[in-house]
Amino acid sequence: MSGSAETTTTTTTPPVTRADVCVVACAEAFRGDGEILAAGIGGPVTVLAARLARLAFEPDLLTSDGVCLLTGDVPALGAAPEVVEGWLPFRDHLWLVLNGRRHVMLGASQIDRYGNTNISCVGDWARPKAQLLGVRGAPGNTRCDPTSYWIPRHGRRVFVPEVDMVSGIGTDRGAYELRRVVTNLAVLDFSGPGGTMRLVSAHPGVSVADVVAATGFELAGADGDVPRTREPTAEELRVLGRLDPDRLRDREVPV
Repeated sequence: MSGSAETTTTTTTPPVTRADVCVVACAEAFRGDGEILAAGIGGPVTVLAARLARLAFEPDLLTSDGVCLLTGDVPALGAAPEVVEGWLPFRDHLWLVLNGRRHVMLGASQIDRYGNTNISCVGDWARPKAQLLGVRGAPGNTRCDPTSYWIPRHGRRVFVPEVDMVSGIGTDRGAYELRRVVTNLAVLDFSGPGGTMRLVSAHPGVSVADVVAATGFELAGADGDVPRTREPTAEELRVLGRLDPDRLRDREVPV
């Protein structure tokens, strides 16, 4: 018997994970921002969101290395930029904040239906059960700039009827613009009655009942037809693969 056997190779696309959906949902919060600083605070998801938004659909966004450099290119997590557009010392960063030129995606230990958030202490302020970060830049950010939130563990300990201390102000206290809240379960905004939190979409594999059960107050929109959060496009997955080849995002998102 002669001849050669043909061999074929097939490539399989890895399944879309909950973390992929969350990064894209966070990136969508920056859509339409134009030439302002997009700042993700905390772990990989928010940083990836700002960088993905710039590469996928919001090219005028300013992104930084997380310290003091404005990046001309968009490097992978942990990599240094090859192109630096500018130096951003703290005084200039504060100018951006005070003049509404920064959209930050923050975290929160507690958040209520109006978007008041707490990152300071849990329990009575005079004698708290736990001391946290303090208010940090939350008051200035929420008063002067678009602000969004990424909360990786959606539960009743975080989504509370009333926060123990107001660090970032909500719609009932004069917040400039609270854009989105993205969690491991859903996407929410503040277009409910009186500026209250509304359920925008539930992530694939998550039911509306799951979201309601994990929230310590009534959610507007939960009794209607709630869509599913969109999954990333093939191009967005390709970009995420370059920005986060080690898939650090998966470690941040519980399922």
